Amino acid sequence: MNGSNRRAGGVIALGALVGALVGACVGAAWAAGALPPVPVPPENPITESKRVLGKILFFEEQISSTNVVSCASCHVPSSGGADPRVQRNPGPDGIFNNGDDRQASPGVISSDQWNSFQLDDLFGLRVQVTSRAANSNINAAYAPDLFWDGRARSGYVDSETGQVAIAAGGALESQCVNPPVSDVEMQHAGMDWAGVEQRLQRVRALDLSTNIPADVQAVLNTTRSYRELFRQAYGDEAITSKRIAFALATYQRTLIADQTPWDAFQAGNQNALTQNQRQGLQVFLSQGPQGANCTACHVPPLFTDNTFRNLGLRPIAEDNGRQAVTGLAGDRGRFKVPGLRNVGLKATFMHNGQFNQLAQVMGFYGGVRNVNPNPDNRDPALNGVNLPPQAGAQVQDFLANGLLDPRVRDQTFPFDRPALFASPGRAANQVTTVANTGPVGQNPPRIVVQAPPMVGNRDFKIGLDGAAAGATVRLGVSTVAPVNGRITPQFYFADQTAGTGANAGVATQFWPLLAGRVNAGDVLFAQWFVDGAPVGQDVSAVVRIPIFCGSAGCPSVCSMSDFNGDGLVDDTDFVFFAGAYADLVVPQADVLSDLNADGLVDGGDFTIFVTAYDTLICS
Repeated sequence: MNGSNRRAGGVIALGALVGALVGACVGAAWAAGALPPVPVPPENPITESKRVLGKILFFEEQISSTNVVSCASCHVPSSGGADPRVQRNPGPDGIFNNGDDRQASPGVISSDQWNSFQLDDLFGLRVQVTSRAANSNINAAYAPDLFWDGRARSGYVDSETGQVAIAAGGALESQCVNPPVSDVEMQHAGMDWAGVEQRLQRVRALDLSTNIPADVQAVLNTTRSYRELFRQAYGDEAITSKRIAFALATYQRTLIADQTPWDAFQAGNQNALTQNQRQGLQVFLSQGPQGANCTACHVPPLFTDNTFRNLGLRPIAEDNGRQAVTGLAGDRGRFKVPGLRNVGLKATFMHNGQFNQLAQVMGFYGGVRNVNPNPDNRDPALNGVNLPPQAGAQVQDFLANGLLDPRVRDQTFPFDRPALFASPGRAANQVTTVANTGPVGQNPPRIVVQAPPMVGNRDFKIGLDGAAAGATVRLGVSTVAPVNGRITPQFYFADQTAGTGANAGVATQFWPLLAGRVNAGDVLFAQWFVDGAPVGQDVSAVVRIPIFCGSAGCPSVCSMSDFNGDGLVDDTDFVFFAGAYADLVVPQADVLSDLNADGLVDGGDFTIFVTAYDTLICS
């Protein structure tokens, strides 16, 4: 065994020891009815500036290549810290609407390394859905390992250097660095941490959010620059994956739900629980041959023992769970035992989202002793579960209400959150379809948008799906609403050729929404026009694009030349621009240099850049 393997083995062993110590603390605290102190690794002490930075990053949708997905998209306090947006994943057979489907967390539409739309084998040009629903991040600070399969380990290894950054107790840090570079959850293909860091350098913090919490707004009033925010937290402006992970984990270690009626009851307030909830609690705690034996896995005060178990929900061949992480046959089909605090707020239950009501979970455990459809490696603890229907209803009342922290339900501090762009409350800012079909073609091509129409969004793009392979296509834009399913374009982007082969019928029009080219309050309408259709010219649906400015205010016109996002137009920006301008074979580079947004990179763009560069109006 080489030195690096010995070190990794030591980290895992130490992680197991920390887990055992946390379990011991939890057991000791049970009698007192209090959660133990939050474990904090010495390598990442909690500071206020780091906590606020982590909170900002947690809600930052601009960290994704679409600008519509953040950590907070999948972790919503009013849904118990889990994801309320669950959608269908077809499971390992790739066939929708049969027995192995899962209800899981949605992510982004598939895009290639240049951020051009590309057809996904399962989801086509629709939002990809992950293989599991996001677990709650509330009270996650107590878990030795995170994710349903525990692949976010206690020992945290720096993604960029490969060095162990936290020896043990760093599961939150380990978890934080997975989604931001996933081409299913948040990014286009090929995105790495260097690309994520560059994104943060050129955006204004939480520009897409509204109703920003007071503690965050106080900091943003001093700066919207991530470089400055990192300087405040760490002493210099360097943005790295390790620092991002440290900040995100620090914030999440403050998300502790410990003000439930049960906590008050354990502290001596006998009226904190209703009579029915007290009876449910008694059933929950009962042990022995006639007991419910819930605490075999769900140990107060966390109401989990943070172990991994196989309930026999589905055949192991569909998802071997923990075994994929450890390689151990004994871990096949095992998944993390979730904590039950705030469980009544969740939208789905179990690792595959099999149930969408808590009553269904009670029903499952009520019959678990008599029904054993998937016995392979099924946990023997289930043989002791005894939960008749009436008792199940009482336990459900206790879980749904007795373990509910009202701060989580009401999303008050520390569980408060801004309004994200991709939320129902922001409908007025979102791109919507206003004319479903054109008059030509029984299966018209589909227009695709997953991006905010915010002034300054250089990643705005519109896709086409379902055109004839190799057809000539063009995107038209108008300020006038459609008539009979069509717009009369006042402007066309350059002609394109729809994809062939694996990406047949797909096109992407990049459209940087640069200041001076679009303005807040503009309402634009866009539609794809496809030549070579069976009859005449085929068209897509029409989308309405309401242009708005972010919460940091409208960017200045000179921002189009501020390539590195530092608020200055200087030599560094010239180098960035020249490199992108010269690399015309790269679609994404073309977009960054297309300053007049006409779909071409040419002398007009160079003139715009040089004019801004010469005047230095951003300095």
